[in-house]
Amino acid sequence: MTNVQFNNNYDVFHAFLVENADYDGYYELPVIRTSDRLPDKVITFSKAMSKAWDDFDCWVVFYEHDRDFERLWNKPRQYLDKLKKFKGIISPDFSLYRNMPLIMQMWNTYRSRAIAVWLQNNGVEVIPNVRFGDERTFSFCFDGIEENKTVAVGTHGCIKRKEDKIFFKIGLARMVQRLSPKTIIVYGSAPDSIFKPYKDMGINIIAFESEFSKSRKQVTA
Repeated sequence: MTNVQFNNNYDVFHAFLVENADYDGYYELPVIRTSDRLPDKVITFSKAMSKAWDDFDCWVVFYEHDRDFERLWNKPRQYLDKLKKFKGIISPDFSLYRNMPLIMQMWNTYRSRAIAVWLQNNGVEVIPNVRFGDERTFSFCFDGIEENKTVAVGTHGCIKRKEDKIFFKIGLARMVQRLSPKTIIVYGSAPDSIFKPYKDMGINIIAFESEFSKSRKQVTA
């Protein structure tokens, strides 16, 4: 296959993100080298990038609306210096809605991996976020992620409705089967009805309360 040479002034595909990357799977997703470190505190990207935020003793996560971190894809260099001050990141959580065309779900998965690899190559510790949809996504959504390591998932907005909870449980089971993670980081609630079987298997489950849940508590306090 001929390598395409990109002029940096017209790199509309952001090919620079995956320079020197390794690839995995039929669709050739960039491979993330999973950090051996574990977070003890997390902060969302939008808060972390605010001028007022100066606590860098935490990991940056992207479990918020895509519009709040799309700017990282558009202008990644603009945010690199500040992201490097933090302990690390959990890779971007671009949406995989089940009613999205599958090609868009694949594109969002690629974008997450590409940004993560680029940040990693620039000295940022990275833990891969795993986002899955229905069974169609299982052919690619676990590619590019190392086995027997740490992975992260987001449950906020994904397990409230019965149908969504069913799909999440199926995807989580397939993820464990495919990746055999030692640790699963959960952003949002981690109910025993979903995660106890994996705790019983000896998988370390680390849960972080979502910003939405924290804000609700403040309102009702």
